[in-house]
Amino acid sequence: LLLATLTYDTLRFEYEDFPETKEPVWILGRKYSVFTEKEEILLDVTSRLWFTYRKNFPAIGGTGPTSDTGWGCMLRCGQMIFAQALVCRHLGRDWRWIKGKRQMDNYFNVLNAFIDKKDSYYSIHQIAQMGVGEGKSIGQWYGPNTVAQVLKKLATFDTWSALAVHIAMDNTVVMEEIRRLCQSNVLCAGAAACPALESDVLYNGCPEDVGLRERLTLWKPLVLLIPLRLGLTEINEAYIETLKHCFMMPQSLGVIGGKPNSAHYFIGYVGEELIYLDPHTTQPAVEPSDSGCLPDESFHCQHPPCRMSIAELDPSIAVGFFCNTEADFNDWCQQIKKLSLVRGALPMFELVERQPSHFSNPDVLNLTPDSSDADRLERFFDSEDEDFEILSL
Repeated sequence: LLLATLTYDTLRFEYEDFPETKEPVWILGRKYSVFTEKEEILLDVTSRLWFTYRKNFPAIGGTGPTSDTGWGCMLRCGQMIFAQALVCRHLGRDWRWIKGKRQMDNYFNVLNAFIDKKDSYYSIHQIAQMGVGEGKSIGQWYGPNTVAQVLKKLATFDTWSALAVHIAMDNTVVMEEIRRLCQSNVLCAGAAACPALESDVLYNGCPEDVGLRERLTLWKPLVLLIPLRLGLTEINEAYIETLKHCFMMPQSLGVIGGKPNSAHYFIGYVGEELIYLDPHTTQPAVEPSDSGCLPDESFHCQHPPCRMSIAELDPSIAVGFFCNTEADFNDWCQQIKKLSLVRGALPMFELVERQPSHFSNPDVLNLTPDSSDADRLERFFDSEDEDFEILSL
């Protein structure tokens, strides 16, 4: 009976607060001091969208489950990492959620994209049903790779966000593939020749009469997801420094990972501990009010976040980054190159300018820019996450 009456206030005492340490706290590319910025750390964490198990939502597929308790944790983690991309895209990394304060429309637009109903872009309904086409039955557990592949497919319907989503397979990020995906290299004689461009121009914040050269270098905001396997059954210590550096980059979207039935969304680290949001709490599904506004408090974790030792991380993860502009992407590439020079840090993936020859396939040139890697991805999709190529030392 007592458990039922626990509120966020009583939870505050259940969770150990941040340790008093001189070590900086890193949250998604921001550096904080525990001694002088504890409130700022908690505000940053609370502002992230927190998706947990829910119950009593409309049945998935009309006759399927009405709750995702016990099977939906990796799907919720996928929602969290993608929601962070949408927050960066539409609200900015500096945006903060303050309890009781009236939020802007774009915030509710982002939140509505994840609500538990069939017509939200990234709802559990959409993720579960899109997964069926990929060989995952509803209620089956996903690995980080699978949820990334499904989110990529769902993002194509989200014309409001107009994202370019790239999933780097084979532990290799190919810069040329990403540039081809993000640049709308379409020569336009006029709007009729390419009607899609107008909305792109507006979404990128450019006026409609933008010059031809600018039109040629439009850059779709990039969500880059990199599924990795950092060891056989436990994380290889040689990757730990590199993993920490990922949380230090301003482009960081964090990391999704975990064992079956215990996926987490990792948003930062302090010392040798990862900081994460945990989806393993079942909350009632939320109904939008008549005014269209959502009661949103249950989508923000209002107690200090969970922590765990980095050494306990399951080796199967997906790392995420968001590059809003081409300059952001170029900066990210420079940081990754510098990282390969850090002593004692083993690279988790390779950054190359173009497709290594053993990948290339003669049809590649005939494919549309954003599907050049689609066929290759299909082959990987069915392989369970255990089958990732193991990175050699």
